[in-house]
Amino acid sequence: MRQTELHLSEEDRAVISSIRTKGLHQTREVNRAHVLASLDQGVPEAQIMAVLGIGRTAVWRTRAAYLQGGVDLALFDVARSGRPPQYDTDAQARVTALACTAPPEGRQRWTLVELERAARQEQGLGNVSRETVRRMLKKTTSSPGAG
Repeated sequence: MRQTELHLSEEDRAVISSIRTKGLHQTREVNRAHVLASLDQGVPEAQIMAVLGIGRTAVWRTRAAYLQGGVDLALFDVARSGRPPQYDTDAQARVTALACTAPPEGRQRWTLVELERAARQEQGLGNVSRETVRRMLKKTTSSPGAG
């Protein structure tokens, strides 16, 4: 198996060494740091794959990302575009505050259906669903009627 040589700069070695030895980093980042350090030392790809328990593609992609964009591109995941949150933190705070108010007349506590109905009356929450209300309350570790 032919292996492309990889030579790290001293600055990149220092970054990789700090990721490998200290701090809280995702497993993928630490594995990529190990791959780059091993390739820099001339360790064969087969040995890297066996020791780290990763596939050949992971080694190739890490090397290619380093050669293309440097240590940051090789180690850290690029931010992914995704669907932006539909409701901002203000809307979540309003739903949480609503759940902390007195329940409707004749009820001892809020239900999710009643919270959904009440939230739909709020400005900017016209099409909020019961599941969305549930997720908003779950994030704040509050529950309807607990209080």
